Amino acid sequence: MKNIVRHIPKIKESFFLFGPRGTGKSTWLTMSYPDALIIDLLSTSTFRTITANPERLIELVEGNPDKNTFIIDEVQKVPLILSVVHKLIEEKKDKQFILTGSSARKLKRTGVDLLAGRALLKKCHPFMASELKNLFNLSEALKIGLVPLIVASENPAGVLDTYIGLYLREEVQAEGLVRNINNFSRFLEAISFSYGSVLNISEVARECEVERKTVEGYISILEDLLISYSLPVFSKRAKRKMVKHSKFYYFDCGVFNAIRPKGPLDNRQGMYGISLEGLVLQNLLAWKDYSDFVCNIYYWRTHSGSEVDFVIYGENIFYGIEVKSSATIHPKDLSGLKSFHEDYPEATLLLLYMSKEILKKGKIICIPVETFLINLIPNQPLWKTNK
Repeated sequence: MKNIVRHIPKIKESFFLFGPRGTGKSTWLTMSYPDALIIDLLSTSTFRTITANPERLIELVEGNPDKNTFIIDEVQKVPLILSVVHKLIEEKKDKQFILTGSSARKLKRTGVDLLAGRALLKKCHPFMASELKNLFNLSEALKIGLVPLIVASENPAGVLDTYIGLYLREEVQAEGLVRNINNFSRFLEAISFSYGSVLNISEVARECEVERKTVEGYISILEDLLISYSLPVFSKRAKRKMVKHSKFYYFDCGVFNAIRPKGPLDNRQGMYGISLEGLVLQNLLAWKDYSDFVCNIYYWRTHSGSEVDFVIYGENIFYGIEVKSSATIHPKDLSGLKSFHEDYPEATLLLLYMSKEILKKGKIICIPVETFLINLIPNQPLWKTNK
């Protein structure tokens, strides 16, 4: 696959770039900062040298006065190096330090303060459909996801099958994050049934045959490894009684498909629908994190059952989005957005579905999912309207 131009914003200040393994952090940095000096902590010799003497970084910086940018790859491998980076940022105002990581857990465990705000925090996501442009294939994306490592492979299905194993081996097991790797493996499968659903931790614990606190710890590990997201409920100015629990998503719909056990009793259409919902969410998250404006993503669900899949809310930004896996729009498909509009008439309402036509039904704009994703570009509106 040719090099894809990413929407990740290039900046001049020092910053952290966090993202799951395989999302293209190193590739993007190499393309965006071709003259940078790279300290790769995945290299055994570099890891050994820096671990023994973190101040070696000062020698590298001072020994390369012609270099203005220094990239420290997988910084969580040697958390103590951050104190050295902190010192260098204070003393070398003309130098830029870029620190990448696929986990913030070890940094948190060691009490590191992520440079006390002296470096920006940025995220790297799987491909956006608008980055792939004409290479984006919706059906294929729903099967294998959009992780660059997997999409660029000659055998994406095979690489996807081993992807979670890589995390288990290199991130969870190697770092000693869990005592019982078999319990954690069962947990990954059990919680996959909660993908796109309100998370019931007690139910997951019963399925895994472990304590609730253990499951809470496992979820924390997934979030620190950037493998999952918890989507909170939107309750601002709530006029109805709302549910309280978050919804759970893996960071990529292909990863979900690889983990989720399948059998003859599974509802294939239901799985397709939640995969589509997850694909939309991961594109929305990338759009949010790569944009300059500030907003958050929620879902909306009342105790009576009215629901909207995604609510995007920020200064001058307010959308309600429903995702449907059918090509035909039925009146019941619009009911959640209509209820939402009753409470929040300020919101722009979008329904994403599987047809080819852009329609408007009352206040609701109905857009083909693929059209929406291809046109989702950071720092631009989710959808241009005449409103």
